[in-house]
This record gives sequence, structure tokens and C-alpha cells, in this order.
Amino acid sequence: MDSQDTKINYKIILAAMVAVVVGILIAFYYSHVQSETKISFLEEEKVILVKDLTLMKAEIDRLSTANEINEIELQDSKYKIEQLLDSVGSLNFNIAKLREYKKEFRQMELLHDSLKLKNNSLRYNNSVLAQKYNETKAKIDNLENESASLAEAEAILIQQNKRLNEELKIKSYLRMQEAEGISYRVRNGSITSTNKASTVSRLKGCVTIVNDFNVIHEEKTIYFQFLDPNKKVLEHNSTSINVSGNIYSKKVMFDYNGENIPICDNIQVAEGTLKPGIYTLNIFENQKLLQSTEFVLK
Repeated sequence: MDSQDTKINYKIILAAMVAVVVGILIAFYYSHVQSETKISFLEEEKVILVKDLTLMKAEIDRLSTANEINEIELQDSKYKIEQLLDSVGSLNFNIAKLREYKKEFRQMELLHDSLKLKNNSLRYNNSVLAQKYNETKAKIDNLENESASLAEAEAILIQQNKRLNEELKIKSYLRMQEAEGISYRVRNGSITSTNKASTVSRLKGCVTIVNDFNVIHEEKTIYFQFLDPNKKVLEHNSTSINVSGNIYSKKVMFDYNGENIPICDNIQVAEGTLKPGIYTLNIFENQKLLQSTEFVLK
């Protein structure tokens, strides 16, 4: 009886040991299958991570070459990505490390996006600055052209003034004295001197040319300029003389042989057009005022 019980106990113990071994084998199998699944998943994650990091590194290299963002931030990002690539290459498929690297990768993605935004902002600012620079340069070019034109015109005027000054220094003008302005009225062909403004129809100017022994014979031209009380030039028969912008009443030409000679000439005005006041007679030669006198009409 005892021997039979002992055999039964042995069989039970053996069956239990077999069950334990089978259970261990089954557990090991499922553990192995799960590990294989995790390793396969990690391999796929590794491939994706390496691809993303490589693309990000290439993008940062492009931005660094274009010199479009801050160089220090680019170098720092490039260094971190290279470290991540090296670490991923030797990854031991630890879930905790994978999460850590994925978290750091997300941070790098955020930094990368920030750098791209900064780059876009810099590009926009550069385009605005380039536009302003072109506008400013165009204005500067216009100012330089205008300045050059003004400088050229100024140089021409200086040269002309210099030449005129030299001519004025060399030129010898007539010497005059006894300038006189006289007013007349005409009645039935008779000419009578008068100072009544309402009846005057002629104004006469006279001057004496003083002798000059250096002159033998020359043709001379002088200009009479009659001014009313408002300093307006009076015209001869509604006609005035314009010489280089200067307005005169009458041009007088005569032959001069170097001796004293009286020169007189008159202008005709419409009777009743003159007003009482002080009138002026100016006598010019080559735009130079040589004599001036005043007379009064009442």
C-alpha cells in the first residue's frame, strides 16, 4: 500500500514538474515574441527618426550656407542633431530612451520651426531694406545728376562773369555831362516847351559827350531811358527797346570823333497819358549807366 502511494506521489510530482517546465517554455516563447515585436517597432522608429534628423540637418546646412539666420543657433542645432544621429546609431532599443530621444527630437523640431520663422522674418526685412536702399540710391543718383548740372551751369556763369568783368575793365566808356530832360506839347505843328503833364506829347533827352583825344572816329550807341513817377519805362510810340533784358525808351546812334558833341533825341507819347510827378532820364552805354537826371511835370 505504501509502495503504491509512493508511486502515485512520484507521478504527481513528475506531472507538476512537467507542467512547470511547459509553463516556463510557454512564458519564454511569448516573452520572446513580444521582444521581437518591440525590437521590430523600435527598428521602424529608428529608421523614421534617422530620416527626420537627416532632413533637418540638410535644411540647417542649407540655411547656414545661405547665411539667412543666426550662425550661433545654427551651429548649436547642427551639433545637437549630429549627437542624436550618433546616439540613434547605437540605440539599444530601450523604451525609456526612445521616449527621451523622441521628446528631444520634438524640441529640436520646435527649435527648427522657430529658426525657419526667424529666417522668413529676416528675408522679409531684407527685401524691405533692399527696396528702401534702391529708392534711396535712385534719389541720390538724381541729386548727384542735378548737382552736376548745377555745378556745370555755375561754372559757365562764373566764366561768363569773369569774361564780362575783363571786358568792363578794358572797355573805355564815353564821358558825359549836362544831361537834361525836357517836355513839349504840339499844337497845330508848333512845338512848345511845357511842364503840364496832361498836355505833354513829347519828351526830349539831351547830354553833352566830353572830348576824348584817344578817339579819332568811332560809331557810338547810347540808350535813353525815360521813367515815370512809378519808375515804369516810357515807350516811344508804344515801342520799347530790349537789350539783354534791360528795357530802354530810345536807341541813339552817332559818329564820334573825340570832340565835345551835344546829343539830343526825343520820344513821342500819347497826349493826356502822363501824370504829374517826378520823371527820370537815364543814359546808358553797353548796359552801363553813365548819366541820370530828373525833371518835374505838374
